[in-house]
Amino acid sequence: MTRREFTASAASLLVPARAGAASAGPWYRRTYRWGQTNVTEKDPVRYDVAWWRDFWKRTYTQGVIINAGGIVAYYPSKFPLQHRAEFLGDRDLYGELAAAAHSVGLVVLARMDSNRAAEDFYQAHRDWFTRDIEGRPYRAADKYVTCVNSAYYDEYIPEVMREIIGRSKPEGLTDNSWSGLSRDMICYCDNCARKFRDTAGQALPRKHDWDNPVFRRWIEWNYARRVEIWDLNNRVTKAAGGADCLWIGMNSGSLAAQSRSFRDSRAIWERAEILMLDHQARGAAGFEENADAGKLIHGVMGWDKLIPESMAMYHAGGRVSFRMAAKPAAEARLWMAEGFAGGLQPWWHHIAAYHEDRRMYRTAEPMMRFYRDNERYLVNRRLVANVGVVWSQRNTDVFGRNEAAELVEAPYRGFTEALLKARIPYAPVHIDHVAREAANLKALILPEIAAMSEAQCAAVRDFVANGGRLIATGSTSLYDESGAARPDFALADLFGAHRAGAPDRKSAIANVHTYLRLAPELRRQAPGPHIADEPAVSGTRHPILKGFDETDIVPFGGVLAGLRADPSANVLATFVPEFPIFPPETSWMRQPKTDIPGLVVKGRTAYLAADLDRRYARDGMVDHGDLLANLVRWALGDAVPLEVQGHGRVDCSLYAQPGRLILHLVNLTSAGTGRAPIDDLVPVGPLEVRVRLPKDVSGSSVRLMVAGSGAEAKVDGGRVRFEVRSIADHELAVIE
Repeated sequence: MTRREFTASAASLLVPARAGAASAGPWYRRTYRWGQTNVTEKDPVRYDVAWWRDFWKRTYTQGVIINAGGIVAYYPSKFPLQHRAEFLGDRDLYGELAAAAHSVGLVVLARMDSNRAAEDFYQAHRDWFTRDIEGRPYRAADKYVTCVNSAYYDEYIPEVMREIIGRSKPEGLTDNSWSGLSRDMICYCDNCARKFRDTAGQALPRKHDWDNPVFRRWIEWNYARRVEIWDLNNRVTKAAGGADCLWIGMNSGSLAAQSRSFRDSRAIWERAEILMLDHQARGAAGFEENADAGKLIHGVMGWDKLIPESMAMYHAGGRVSFRMAAKPAAEARLWMAEGFAGGLQPWWHHIAAYHEDRRMYRTAEPMMRFYRDNERYLVNRRLVANVGVVWSQRNTDVFGRNEAAELVEAPYRGFTEALLKARIPYAPVHIDHVAREAANLKALILPEIAAMSEAQCAAVRDFVANGGRLIATGSTSLYDESGAARPDFALADLFGAHRAGAPDRKSAIANVHTYLRLAPELRRQAPGPHIADEPAVSGTRHPILKGFDETDIVPFGGVLAGLRADPSANVLATFVPEFPIFPPETSWMRQPKTDIPGLVVKGRTAYLAADLDRRYARDGMVDHGDLLANLVRWALGDAVPLEVQGHGRVDCSLYAQPGRLILHLVNLTSAGTGRAPIDDLVPVGPLEVRVRLPKDVSGSSVRLMVAGSGAEAKVDGGRVRFEVRSIADHELAVIE
C-alpha cells in the first residue's frame, strides 16, 4: 500500500465524538483516549494498516503515539547517523501513519528514544557519550549511552525534532528515555567534568557517598540539568511547530524511579500542560498504587490537566516483561480502573504491530468505551478528602538515599494501605504545598518525612495552630533539607517527644522480635488467666486504642531508643525490647516494660515513634493497620466524608463537580491481588454507602454507571445512603 492509498483509505475512519466533552481548547486539554503501537524494526514489512485503522475506531482512540526517531528512525532522515529501521527501506512509515491519523482528526505525538546510539554514531562523535571513571564508554546492550551535558542534547536532538516537526506537523513529541544516565552511574566525560567544575567549583565525586557534600551537590546539579533539557526541548518544539506544539517526555508514577532518573517530579509536573505517564504495571503496593499516582501528580499539576497513562496490554512488570504475550484481562482491567479512579486517562499500549497472541486485542475496547461514555464524570473534578498524606521527593533522596523503598516509600504506603482498608479517602500533599492545601484538610499525616526545611516545619506548625490535627511517624523532622541530622526533632514541640541520642537510619529497617505495651493496661479486667502481680486498671483508654481492649500488647518488630516524652504528653504505648523467639522455651519477656515512648499524643498531634506504617507495608499485620486507621479516625472526628460498609477490599475515591459527587469503588478482593498477574475477579457486595453531601448536591439521584442502573437514595442528616449490590471489578456512582 502506498502512502497516498494509506491516507485515502484512512479517511473512511470516523472516530466517535466524546460524550459531553467540549471541542474547544488546545489538543492537550481535550484528547482523553490514547493508543500506541510501539513500532519495531520488523514492522515496516508487516504493518496491517487497515486492521489498525479499525482498531483505532473500535477503541474510540483520539490520540496516537507513533515512533519517529532517536535510536531508530522510521522515516528517511537527513541525518546519516540516525539509524534507519532495519526493514524500513525507502519507506516513510512514521509519515504515513501520522498522515493517516491526522486525516481522521486524531492527535499525533511523535515518539523518540534519544539516550543511546549505535557504534557508528559513537565513533563519529565520541565526545557526545558517557564515560566511566576509567574513561570507558557506558553501554546499554549493544548501544552507547549519550551524555546529557554534550552537544547531542543541546544541538543534535533539537535538530532531529525540527526535522520531524517540519515533515509531519505532529501536535507534540514524547520520549520515554530522555533523561540520560541514571543515578547509579557517574559520567566522567570531559563535558561533565568541565560543567560541574564551572558550577560547583569541584571535581566530580569519585564514588557514590551521600555523606559527601560534593556528591549531594552532584545530585542537585543533575536534577537541574534535566529541567534545563525539558525547557530547551519545549522551546524548540514551540518555535518549530507553534505555541501548542509540546515536548512532553515521559515520566514514571514512582518517586523512587523518578529520583533514579534525576527527574524532579514537582518541577516537571508544574511545567507540564499534559503528562504522558509511563507507569505500566503494579509493583509492591498493588493495583491501588495507580490511583495514588494519579492523585499525587494531579495534586501538583491541578485537576484541569490530563495525565494519559501507558496501560500495557502485554505482560509488563515482574521479573521479566513478556512483550509478545497478552496480559490477562482481569489484571489489565483492574489497573485501568484504578487509573480512572486516580484521574488518569486511558492509553492502550502494544509492543509491535503484529502479534501471534491475539487475546490482547480484546482487553482495551470495553474499558475505552466505558471511559468515552462517562468521561464527563472523569475529568475536571475536585478530589474530596480531608486527610492529607505528605510526600517529598527530596526526602526520598537525602533520607532514603539507596534504601528509599524501605525508608521512605514503605511508610507512605503503609498509611495509604491502612486508609484503603478503612475506606477513608485521602489526598497526597507535597511537603511544600501544606499551606496551600491547609484549608481543605482537617488532618495531616507525615509518614517518616525525615528531611524537612525550617520553612516546611513552620507550615506544619501553622496548620496545627489553625486547628488542624497532625499525625507524624518515625524520624519526621529529625533531618534538615540537606539530610544532615538535627540534635532533636524540629517539630518536638508538637510531638511532645524528644530525641535523646544519635539518629540511626539502620534502626528504621530492623526486623526484630519486639512489642508495644498499651496504656493503661487492662488485662486484669479482661477474660483469661490471672496472676497476682497484674497491674491495677488505672483509667480508660484513649479513643486511638479503640478495639484493643482485650490486649495490653501489640506486635512491633522494630527498634526504639533514645526517646523521651514531655511530662504533659499522653503516652499511649511504650517499647518492649527484643527477646528470644527460639526455642519456644526461652520466649518470654526479659524486660516487660520501659518508659521509651512508642505512641504519644499532645494536644492535636499524635506522634507514632514506632514505625508501624513501615511495618504495615512490609508485613501486613492487622493490628498495625487498625491502629493507623484509628489515628486517622481520631484526627477526623465526625468529619469523615464517606462510609462504606460490607465485606471485601474496596478502594474508594470521591470527587466533586458542580452539582454532583462522583464515587469510584474498585474491587481489589481476590486471592491474586498479592501477586501478578490475576486471571479472575471475585465479586463483592452488597455494600452500604453513606456520603456527606455538599450544599450544591441534593442526593436525590444515584446512578451506578457500570451496573447501568439507579440506586435508591435516602437522604438523612446531610448524608445520602444507598446500596451497591455487587461489584466485579469497579463501579462508578454519580450522586446528584
